[in-house]
Amino acid sequence: MSLLDRVGNLLRANINDLLDRAEDPEKMIKQYILDMQNQLIQVKTQVAAAIADEQKLYQRYLQNQEEADNWQKKAELAVSKGQDDLAKQALQRRNSFQSVADGFKAQYEEQKQQVEVLKSALEKLELKLEEAERKKDLLIARSRRADAERQIHDTLAGIGQGGALEGFERMEEKVQEKEARARAAAELDTDTLEDKFAALEKEGDVDKQLEELKAKLRKPEEGGA
Repeated sequence: MSLLDRVGNLLRANINDLLDRAEDPEKMIKQYILDMQNQLIQVKTQVAAAIADEQKLYQRYLQNQEEADNWQKKAELAVSKGQDDLAKQALQRRNSFQSVADGFKAQYEEQKQQVEVLKSALEKLELKLEEAERKKDLLIARSRRADAERQIHDTLAGIGQGGALEGFERMEEKVQEKEARARAAAELDTDTLEDKFAALEKEGDVDKQLEELKAKLRKPEEGGA
């Protein structure tokens, strides 16, 4: 896979997908950013090497073009002196250097275009890394909040399905039952010995009141007789 293909694949990666597919999004996000940083270093190294090759090709082009120009001037000098054979030899040298110079120039121009492409890819990768750095804390916070919400949901789902709350409610019912039994027992125990004597005393009072009432009613009858 070429360098540009690797960079392209990296640029197409979407860090948000980690929240859906990673077992531990927080660790994976940090690892993803670390991988991008390492990839950025590699790309920078490749771009630097490509720029160095571009400069070398340009220097080789200049060197051979300079030689070709020098031999061109020598051929012109030979012609001006009537030295046609010498002029031909100079032209042959000029043609040889010019051919090499043209070859280096073509390679230099191709390398220059490749360097521009790599620079553009490097710039995009740097922007992508900056974006990931900005998103990192937010995504980690979202992941942690999602975990907290899931724990709360699990806790709420467990309420009323056994455990301490159900046991507490069961004990509350037992206490209420004991209280009801205590009240019933108290009501049954009210007919004590003292209560019976109190009832007899009340009954005696009623009998006394009855005799007094009868005596009162007899007095008018006795007076009439």
